[in-house]
Amino acid sequence: MAKQKEAKTNAMRILDRMKISYKTYSYECGEFIDAQQTAALLGIAHERMFKTLVTVSPAKSFFVFVIPIDCELDLKKAAQKAAQKSLSMIHVKDLLSVTGYVRGGCTAVGMKKQYPVFIDESARSHQQIVVSGGKIGLQIELSPEDLSKASDAVFADVIHLR
Repeated sequence: MAKQKEAKTNAMRILDRMKISYKTYSYECGEFIDAQQTAALLGIAHERMFKTLVTVSPAKSFFVFVIPIDCELDLKKAAQKAAQKSLSMIHVKDLLSVTGYVRGGCTAVGMKKQYPVFIDESARSHQQIVVSGGKIGLQIELSPEDLSKASDAVFADVIHLR
């Protein structure tokens, strides 16, 4: 019997095209579950799992931040790094139209448009991190440097102090 071919997400196709190695984790999930639940389900240390957050400036410019799942985005630091007066989180209802991804499946790789992306500098302390793979039920493990390369991101201190 032929092995069923894995359906590739846009993020996976981009990583393949860039010849970036990654590992996928799939899990059954009919609807959104938070990153802490996902990490527990997959047995991945919370420090290595990162979430992707999308913000908007008063001028309606969008900025993407990849931060550890147990941390909160510091909107003042984020705005400073993005050279904006202020930033706020976008409404969940706007996520799909802005990024092309749904809540729980949003990743910095392969969004509808190339927005400025910032990865929290804490990612550099790990050889591999895990981020959403572009759909609910799929996570991708890759090096922080490869995520930066694939999403044209910079590393920055953007989380609240722990």
